Amino acid sequence: MKKKKIGIAMSGGVDSTACALLLQPHHDIRGFFMRLVSPDMEAKEQRVRAVAAQLGIDLQVIDLSREFTAIILHYFTTTYQQGLTPNPCMICNQAIKFGLFMKAILAAGMDAMATGHYARIQQEGDIYQLGKGRDSAKDQSYFLARLEQQQLARALFPLGDSHKEETYRLVEEHGFTGFRGQESQDVCFLGSTPVGHFLSEHIRQTEQPGSIVTTAGVVLGVHQGLFHYTIGQRRGLGIADSSPWYVTALEPATNRVIIGKEEDLLHHHLVISRPHWLEGQPPEEGAKYQVKIRYRHQGAEAGIKQLDNELWAIHFDKPQRAITPGQFAVIYDHDRVIGSGEIK
Repeated sequence: MKKKKIGIAMSGGVDSTACALLLQPHHDIRGFFMRLVSPDMEAKEQRVRAVAAQLGIDLQVIDLSREFTAIILHYFTTTYQQGLTPNPCMICNQAIKFGLFMKAILAAGMDAMATGHYARIQQEGDIYQLGKGRDSAKDQSYFLARLEQQQLARALFPLGDSHKEETYRLVEEHGFTGFRGQESQDVCFLGSTPVGHFLSEHIRQTEQPGSIVTTAGVVLGVHQGLFHYTIGQRRGLGIADSSPWYVTALEPATNRVIIGKEEDLLHHHLVISRPHWLEGQPPEEGAKYQVKIRYRHQGAEAGIKQLDNELWAIHFDKPQRAITPGQFAVIYDHDRVIGSGEIK
């Protein structure tokens, strides 16, 4: 049987290295590195080149820094300008990594692109299903919920059935060391730069003081720009009380930060827009699903109801904390991703 040509999306980290090691005995593999915009991009590229050399495979660098800036950085800054909290990884996977990067890898003659994501793909007839990774602590299916069928059809996730510790042991058995404690950052282009500092440089026109107001309308303080805050935030408010205050809402129209107590963060309902149904079919109304409102959320049982062509309502059986507009709600049927939408 002719070996498949697989392009390994390499980051220089343990997961993509393990991905290459698992596929190398069975396929014709080549490494690909996605050059983006981040403070340590040059160091990352050097690490990737060293890993590729140790693996004994060719490496091709795909420069997507201009496209990344135009799509992801623009999305990141404009979302904050709207008083929302963005999820750049979700959009990057859809548009950049499994979009432009995958297109370049396939154009280079590869049959598929493999990544180190902890998630699983299963084909049922003509449909590709996306499932959670076996390691629940590292499952990354949440970040892949916006992918299209044609993207899943050309993607491979060799680590989907692995636990992280198994990944470390695999690379160490092949002579790769120094990976432990080197987890990738949530927002790669920030590096060690705080979100507020990054945004101050990119959206100076919106950094204007405004009122910090309780849910009852009492002004308790002044903020220095809405983008310094997110729902559920406790630190940095500068307001003393017998019990903590939390950010419960951001109001761009009035330039106000709304604060409340712990109970004000709990809600049964949310509405999503921009729905994307992974297998082409929306969820069944009246059925129960597990819904995650952020990556680190454990997921909670909820019912789904269509409001119109663009909006769907989600009602949780138990109230959920800090539902954050701009983040994505991902809907699961057990371990299978059904779809997602942006929280309004």
